[in-house]
Amino acid sequence: MQLTVREAASYLHVDEATVRRWIQRRGLPVHPVNERLYLNAIELWEWATENGIPVSRTLLEQAQRQPERVPPLSELLSAGGIHHDVGGKDKLGVLREIVRRLPLPPEIDREGLVTTLEAREAMGSTGIGDGIAIPHVRNPILLHVTAPFVTLCLLREAVDFDAVDGRPVHALFTVVSANVPGHLRILGSLGFVLHDEELRRLLSERAPGADLLARVRVVEGRASGASLSASQGPS
Repeated sequence: MQLTVREAASYLHVDEATVRRWIQRRGLPVHPVNERLYLNAIELWEWATENGIPVSRTLLEQAQRQPERVPPLSELLSAGGIHHDVGGKDKLGVLREIVRRLPLPPEIDREGLVTTLEAREAMGSTGIGDGIAIPHVRNPILLHVTAPFVTLCLLREAVDFDAVDGRPVHALFTVVSANVPGHLRILGSLGFVLHDEELRRLLSERAPGADLLARVRVVEGRASGASLSASQGPS
């Protein structure tokens, strides 16, 4: 899904001049075509998440019109697993430990995936602040998985990830999706729930997996209730 600068500005709740400034100064990915600038919707979500910039949920809703259903984040985390006491002394070491824990098919080249994730980090840190990172490639990880999942790794010791706020990272959500629309929707769900202060506190305390999942479900329920009220309108 390609967006014009005007459309991107609308989704980011800013004017076009601000979008152009972010392109020039803050690395917002852009694709020139016939002297016009276009932005990829997935890249826009990723960049905004990494830089702590709110994005209109309308963009996510457009992806949700796709026929395939993506499970709630709580289900994706249950499928991908929550791992405590994960080692790694530096960024590469942490990525290796994460990939080792991903529930991938046996034929997947895990070392190749580590290299891909490392290359993504070289383009710009996936550390979004408050000790949280979302490792992923610039385009979705398309690994021919039968179903998407999100794996959460809580580190034994926080590691410098060149995050936007300079703080070391202690919690990493790794997204594995089967297609582009699913990838976009998962990133949107992550971006939404990670604005919850209580969830961030639980992550910083390396809370038990059951407590983390319970909190994610609370935030999801709150979002579902708000969506239902909005669809029904005033009585």
